[in-house]
Amino acid sequence: MTDYVGRLRLGVNIDHVATLRNARGGDLPDPVRAAQLAEEAGADGITAHLREDRRHIIDSDIDRLMDTLRVPLNFEMAATDEMQKIALRHKPHAVCIVPEKREERTTEGGLEVAREENKLAGFIAPLREAGCRVSIFIGADERQITAAHRIGAQVIELHTGAYCDAHAEGDFETRDRELEMMREMSAYAHSLGLEVHAGHGLTYDTVTPVAAFPEVVELNIGHFLMGESVFRGLGPAIAEMRRLMDAARA
Repeated sequence: MTDYVGRLRLGVNIDHVATLRNARGGDLPDPVRAAQLAEEAGADGITAHLREDRRHIIDSDIDRLMDTLRVPLNFEMAATDEMQKIALRHKPHAVCIVPEKREERTTEGGLEVAREENKLAGFIAPLREAGCRVSIFIGADERQITAAHRIGAQVIELHTGAYCDAHAEGDFETRDRELEMMREMSAYAHSLGLEVHAGHGLTYDTVTPVAAFPEVVELNIGHFLMGESVFRGLGPAIAEMRRLMDAARA
């Protein structure tokens, strides 16, 4: 497995290749093929979210990813008994616990950890014991980050959606405020010994400031790259994101 020390990693989320497949039924386009192409293009890991309603990634996709990938799989999931059993069966490199609502189009915010500390601590303990690195998808909020640390998470992934939405809407005051909060909370999480990741809604226009945070070691990006691949091809779309990330860190 690749040595990632010192390099800002790029995790590519392949969920929406499965969304396109499921819109018509059948087997195509194949998200596992997308994962393989992403590997070839320089992705450091693959992210896939197995939702309760199986709206995009399905169980057989996870089976095949585990059998096929040479880079780590980041298995996104809700904190349910069903998903815990699936994760413990496969033992992926990482599991990322995310909030999940049936009615949402995509994950709308970070997980509420502080109110659910006891439940979540018990939920993640078997995953850690099985050798999975446990990540919590979380807002840039000191209270939630502190709680994530207390329950034994090894990683937090900061939700970048509000920052990206504000940029897209031209609300630069809110954008800059969200960016500053993420910067401060990246440093705070790092001070607690947590590994810091970030993702959700990042594009070529928004990735550079987040990639420049020295405490962030991984970005997870999916929807934008899948959309851009329609025009550029998946390999070139990933290569451009990789170039921007590397330039930001340089």
